[in-house]
Amino acid sequence: MSLATLGLSPEILKALKEKGYENATPIQKELIPSMFSGRDIMAGAQTGTGKTAGFVLPILQELMKEFKEGSHAPRAIIIVPTRELARQVHENVEAYSKYLPLKSTVLYGGSNMTSQANRLKQGVDIVVSTSGRLLEHIGKKNVNLERVNYLVLDEADTILDMGFVHEVTQVIAQLPAKRQNVLISATLSGSVKRLAEQILQRPKLIEVDSMGTSAKNVKQVIHPVSRELKMELLSFLIGSKNYQQVLVFVRKKQEADEVAKELNLSGLKTFVIHGDKSSGVRARALEAFKEGKTRVLVATDIAARGIDIPSLEVVINYDIPHVTGDFIHRIGRTGRAGKQGLAITLLSPKEEVALKDVERLMGKAIERVEIDGYTPKVEKVQRGARKTKEVKKKTDGAFGKKKSSTAPTKKKRKVTKRDMYKTFDEAKPKNKKDKSSKNSKRGRR
Repeated sequence: MSLATLGLSPEILKALKEKGYENATPIQKELIPSMFSGRDIMAGAQTGTGKTAGFVLPILQELMKEFKEGSHAPRAIIIVPTRELARQVHENVEAYSKYLPLKSTVLYGGSNMTSQANRLKQGVDIVVSTSGRLLEHIGKKNVNLERVNYLVLDEADTILDMGFVHEVTQVIAQLPAKRQNVLISATLSGSVKRLAEQILQRPKLIEVDSMGTSAKNVKQVIHPVSRELKMELLSFLIGSKNYQQVLVFVRKKQEADEVAKELNLSGLKTFVIHGDKSSGVRARALEAFKEGKTRVLVATDIAARGIDIPSLEVVINYDIPHVTGDFIHRIGRTGRAGKQGLAITLLSPKEEVALKDVERLMGKAIERVEIDGYTPKVEKVQRGARKTKEVKKKTDGAFGKKKSSTAPTKKKRKVTKRDMYKTFDEAKPKNKKDKSSKNSKRGRR
């Protein structure tokens, strides 16, 4: 289906054509007409499927119907979980509204508060923001939300995982009761649906490649590897396969720094982004990666939200994420805009349980490919109480190491109730004669 058939204005279609967008994606076919109906919407769609355009384009179209020259006030609020995603969504808003007189701005923590306040005072129609920073501006009375007609919660599952629900609720309390609400999520879990019940009124449900289904154009493969050889295998894969642009995901910030350091020592130019890095450092690292100035970008799950690189071919999961749904967001960084992608996961034996949760979410098993020299050894573990002579207990006792002795120990006899009367038995007369003589003596007294 062509985007021109969805009722969009010539100015919007011109901007889309410059970006190379001509045909609507499945989520756009469903979402755009539903947005025009004015109903609340709960949509499930993967990253990289065009969902941002799905809710931004109809908002731009509708805002132009009531636009008055020189009058700018926030009429659409788009809340996202991270600053990277905020920047990405705002870039798309600016690109789609290139030939429209509408104004927009982006708000997030770590950036200058005063400059953000000045842009708000100059007047904007669309605000893209993280929930925390928007609350700060509301508290300082830098923004008036009385005319807001649209509220969008993008990546609602991530908003829940990061614990921002309370902040979102506070923002909603400042909005007019009459408005259109849109909730977008990669996975429509039970917690997301409960959030929808609190915010949405009789919403229309749209599900396109959701509920954990991975992108169809992303090939996935797992390489089993022992934990201590993960770093070596990572470097080997990037070098031997000659990957020119690789995004590596890790769980912890400290580990991200260590992986980036080792890759740089291996001759692979690498930048790293995570929560401890400032907004400026993260933005420069991401920009350098997009421009091909660095070969590898190592990122944690939180910092990597919002990375949109259409040409990114390879994503490598250094480990399985803590939150199962984050695995879907990770592999969604590749295979975007209809292109083919590759997602590689380095799996240590202790991550098998976490992998099962991922495969259960996606509804399929991921192909495993062993690489010579890196496959972990399988140790046979005997189950049950009985153990053979070869199997010895390796753990220490509760009070330290057990003393080993080569001398055989004599097995102690089990103590019985009879042992309590041992002294009494020894004191008893040994024959009847002794007993009678004793009684006779007692009788003569």
